[in-house]
Amino acid sequence: MQTKKIINDGNRAVDEMLEGILAAHPRHLRSADGSPRSIIARDGPRPGKVGLVIGGGSGHEPTFLGFVGKGLADAAAIGNVFASPPPDPILECAKAVSCGAGVLFMYGNYAGDVMNFDMAAEMAAMDDIEVRTVLTTDDVASAPRDQRQKRRGVAGNFFIFKAAGAACDRMLSLDAVERIARKANDHTFTMGVALSPCSLPQTRRPNFEIGADEMEIGMGIHGEPGIARGKLGTADAITDEMLDKIFAEMAPKRGDKVAVLVNSLGSTPLMELYIMNRRVKQRLDEIGVFIHASWVGNYCTSLEMAGASVTLFHLDEELQTMLDHPCDCAMFRAG
Repeated sequence: MQTKKIINDGNRAVDEMLEGILAAHPRHLRSADGSPRSIIARDGPRPGKVGLVIGGGSGHEPTFLGFVGKGLADAAAIGNVFASPPPDPILECAKAVSCGAGVLFMYGNYAGDVMNFDMAAEMAAMDDIEVRTVLTTDDVASAPRDQRQKRRGVAGNFFIFKAAGAACDRMLSLDAVERIARKANDHTFTMGVALSPCSLPQTRRPNFEIGADEMEIGMGIHGEPGIARGKLGTADAITDEMLDKIFAEMAPKRGDKVAVLVNSLGSTPLMELYIMNRRVKQRLDEIGVFIHASWVGNYCTSLEMAGASVTLFHLDEELQTMLDHPCDCAMFRAG
């Protein structure tokens, strides 16, 4: 049985979405000339500033498009649903934001993205554009602690991109921007839970099967297997299970400071997210960890998947400064 979607043609869904986004946010966004999958910030690139290029597959909105703007990413390369952008639109992004100080590529650690962004970096080098790369690896469930470099990048991109974008906007050097981006990644921890599948526009069929009374802890944002499947628990029990795994990695101490993201994977409503956020605060209060800022809502989705993720961004003074730095993007503003 096919799912219901408000689309025209599944094969045109991404391009029609981009047309709609550009129509809705002309003050923030434009596409590169001749490259409609290269989305550029109207108020971002400027002489002497490190350019920040993010990107990946569609279907995770507002990631990546929503984080393009002044004080955050300068450009995003957009792929098909759950698929990496090819090298050409990535290269066009790099060219559009190269202002003499180098370019940083940032994206989730997925094989297709690594291959295509690396190819684009090699092509950019032929145009004398220096490119550095920082992969995001915040998904605690996707690999053991001693293999963190193999982990996926998920909703924690929100904090990692924010820190790197602030460093760029403050006109720091490419070395400093790269250092802060890596530090932000190392301080970001995410766990998710999936309750039901999503369906791609081209197929309109569920991308995995799960029982009506089941949940899967640690499932990836493309439906990658998680670490445990079991009976659906209460909101507090689910949140506790995710936080226990995050705390084991983050090792918070009394007096520490964090930023919190409670993120919907697509169809989970705000009511349920705020119930989870309530439990996150209770648990952090119990161990004496202060919440500097919280975000609750759709920030890194998986089409219409039901489920949620919790991300903690373990702050120090430098990372807090980057988090608090103003930004003005199509779908996100701060400061």
